[in-house]
Amino acid sequence: MKLYGISNCDTVKKARTWLAEHGQDIPFHDFKKAGIDRALIARWLRQVGWQDLINRRGTTWRRLSDTDQASITSEASAINLMLEKPSVIKRPILEMEHCLLVGFDEQTYSENFRK
Repeated sequence: MKLYGISNCDTVKKARTWLAEHGQDIPFHDFKKAGIDRALIARWLRQVGWQDLINRRGTTWRRLSDTDQASITSEASAINLMLEKPSVIKRPILEMEHCLLVGFDEQTYSENFRK
């Protein structure tokens, strides 16, 4: 298992706190500091659609021009955007053996850690 995100993201902080409070010591990868690569994004995309990985509510997305936003219409264009601007990736991403959790929802985490 591994948790991916950006350390100063409030949602990532909530997820990390929840995990710690529930005795889960899961390695954390800050993809803004440590980077992210095409292979990792491709692995995620085998489990969720590219639309689920793009954070359209975040500042990074909102700062893109209308033209740039409109150009994200395929998996390839989404991957290129995520590589260029990792902050546009919805977070946190919890990579587990049996699934990939995108975003933080306490109930979803509880259900997946009972398995």
